[in-house]
Amino acid sequence: MTADELKRLAALTGQHVPSRKSDMVTVILHHLEGERLRPVWEGLDELQRAAVAEVVHSSSSDFFSKSRFHAKYGLDPAWSLNSESKYQSASPSPLCFFFYGGLMPPDLKTRLKAFVPKPRAAVIDTLDHVPPVYDVEVKWWDWTQKSQEKKIEQIPLAVYERELAAQRELISVLRLVDSGKVAVSDKTRKPSGATIDAITALLEGGDYYPYEKPKDEWSDRNAGPIRAFAWPLLIQAGGLAQLSGPRLQLTRTGRKALSDPPASTLRAIWNKWVDTTVLDELSRIDCVKGQTGKGKRDLTPVSSRRESIQNSLPGCPPGKWILTDSFWRYMRATGQDFAVSRNPWGLYISEQQYGSLGYDGRDKVLNEGYLLAFLLEYAATLGVIDVALIPPSSEARTGFRDLWGTDDLPFFSRYDGLMYIRLTPLGAYCLDVESNYQPAPVEAKPVLRVLPNFEIAAGPDLEPSDRLALDAYATRMSDSVWHLEAGKLLTAIEAGRQLKEIREFLTARSGSDLPETVVELLDDVAARITKLEDRGLVRLIECADSALAAMIASDTRTRKHCMRAGDKHLIVSASSESAFRRGLLDGGYILAVGK
Repeated sequence: MTADELKRLAALTGQHVPSRKSDMVTVILHHLEGERLRPVWEGLDELQRAAVAEVVHSSSSDFFSKSRFHAKYGLDPAWSLNSESKYQSASPSPLCFFFYGGLMPPDLKTRLKAFVPKPRAAVIDTLDHVPPVYDVEVKWWDWTQKSQEKKIEQIPLAVYERELAAQRELISVLRLVDSGKVAVSDKTRKPSGATIDAITALLEGGDYYPYEKPKDEWSDRNAGPIRAFAWPLLIQAGGLAQLSGPRLQLTRTGRKALSDPPASTLRAIWNKWVDTTVLDELSRIDCVKGQTGKGKRDLTPVSSRRESIQNSLPGCPPGKWILTDSFWRYMRATGQDFAVSRNPWGLYISEQQYGSLGYDGRDKVLNEGYLLAFLLEYAATLGVIDVALIPPSSEARTGFRDLWGTDDLPFFSRYDGLMYIRLTPLGAYCLDVESNYQPAPVEAKPVLRVLPNFEIAAGPDLEPSDRLALDAYATRMSDSVWHLEAGKLLTAIEAGRQLKEIREFLTARSGSDLPETVVELLDDVAARITKLEDRGLVRLIECADSALAAMIASDTRTRKHCMRAGDKHLIVSASSESAFRRGLLDGGYILAVGK
């Protein structure tokens, strides 16, 4: 510290200020000695005391983090008496007795810990319900007035409840893999265009943003696939599928997942995704260049970024909506924020020299973009969170507009429209907040009338998510009328929906008991779905003649592993194939493939 800085700090003691630096230091130390320290701390205002408490009770650092403090309290403590924002200003406040160059001396920290109470815990602002619209500020240049104009535009929010939908989509994607229709790159493991189209057709309500043909090559505002892109990567990372030639095939774990509770499978995928190296979510932000060049060596490990988000999500109260901006502030306030790059100068937009993200403050857009990508494309796809979206646009998030080379970008990333998140009961289970999984009960809301003639009449307050559910259960007759029938119900159950879920939905949304005819229909369907059971894949083996088939089926070495199927054929389950082959070999035969 300079003599001038020491002089102004020593003046706060109320004592005579000597001229020599060493003597000024003595005055300051004497002011903080022994029992005098506590009155100095008590003289601070509430926000200044909080600044002291944050560092005193920090086990990781003696440094005051301005950004973390501001994220938690929304304000900065007063470092000067004239409200200037610099440390050690011309008129320092008493807070400067506790910090020197932003650091609290360790001996002072030890003494303060004896009486300074712990700081309050960081909290997240929550909502019970998201608003129907989201306000965005639209700016444009008015050439007639020669000035910039602006207005507030209200964009409708689309809510996607992912908890149950993710469980059904998982089964649908696994069945698509089992049919041999999921192709991925052998180098990147990313899905092909045809695969994305096939998966999009299976998703409930399609992907978040349907494709719209651009007016011209300069105005393409399509966000592209999100859930359809994520699913093949997630099941590979979770060990449910592996590459066989150009296509994925189910592993033993994946085949088992077809009959296991989907919630436990999704939990396993979530835990494995945190450590996977299949993909860095940053690569999905297309406008950021240099990720495979000079900027690559300075990227932080993806597992550390994911762990920061995973450690922060349990702080979200289940069932409460949270602004994504509030969640990012909460991460910073709790010290769980992250940096995508240790040195972002190698990452850039449009052009490396002027568009580099290494300039002061530009990496903030990069880090927030990564957070949105992880939440929307992976956490929401797995059902960990529900989401509320608006279309991505330059107005949805305007922070990137100050960056060089962004004038022609319709948005920074396809994830810019993510405005709210909500932790689901499934998410609490995946994050180990809850040891057991209990699906959220269906909200009772009388917006339907279920009639004895199997028709379902909808009221004006029917939400889009309820319409999607009815489209899956019943045949739509008009904009407000659906018809229940056994075939449609069986198709919904085949796609992964539970009959119990259908009953609960219809009962909750009608607000009364179901008509007897509808109950009988549901009971009949319930009886039908238990008559046949999928016991897994088998291998069909053709014998030269019926005598050989009879001999193998009765031989003690092979009969436990096969059964007759017609005159000359045997079937062997996949789990018994190795034992069956050994039995054949002991009996003097081998199983040939083809002619």
